[in-house]
Amino acid sequence: MNAKTNARRRITLTILRHNPQDANSKPRLQRYALEEAEGMTLFIALNEIREHQDASLQFDFVCRAGICGSCAMMVNGRPRLACRTLTRDLPAETTLAPLPFFALIGDLSVDTGKWMRGMSERLETWLHAREREADLSRIEERMSPDLAEAIYALDRCVECGCCVAACGTAQMRQDFVGAVGFGKIARFRLDPRDRRDDAAFYELIGDDSGVFGCMSLLACHDVCPKSLPLETQIAFLRRKMAFLSAA
Repeated sequence: MNAKTNARRRITLTILRHNPQDANSKPRLQRYALEEAEGMTLFIALNEIREHQDASLQFDFVCRAGICGSCAMMVNGRPRLACRTLTRDLPAETTLAPLPFFALIGDLSVDTGKWMRGMSERLETWLHAREREADLSRIEERMSPDLAEAIYALDRCVECGCCVAACGTAQMRQDFVGAVGFGKIARFRLDPRDRRDDAAFYELIGDDSGVFGCMSLLACHDVCPKSLPLETQIAFLRRKMAFLSAA
């Protein structure tokens, strides 16, 4: 190979900077240029910038494997996980911004945890075990592989906030539970160990802050980094809740 073939691409990341804790900080765009490496992700690129160009740059990460969901951000206007986004799949000039909807901590760092916890408490997203299963000395009933797989498919949510950031309804009303909430309700509705019935779930999401507030844009489905079956579950829940409201 010649030198031209071996030449690495120069990329530029334009990042929306702002520290709301600093009274003198004003939102601004700041450009950072760096050399692209083989297999580089946005996570790696941001670490390169923080280590070698600007130690003040704020962004979140924990696992680096698309499991914790903490590195979600807007990449050219689309919510994505930085650790799962290869720079080679992006143009040479890319714009990064924090997720909308959530409280800004600084630069690309937002507080998804507070909202996620509030949503989980509101929807009671934990197993409400049946009385007959409360005896831990008994062996739990067997579950069919197909049902276990369906529950697992919804249990893979990492609460990254991408679906909420992409949701038109969530931008208009802060009390909207969003696709992440619908996914959790769908997960516990499937679980035969949960004692709640459809009427109980209707009380949680059967209003305009729940399934009837969804505008069916389904951007949540398009941007989910775990490819959860959100479109199918939201459609099913809307039909079920509509039936209950008419009953």
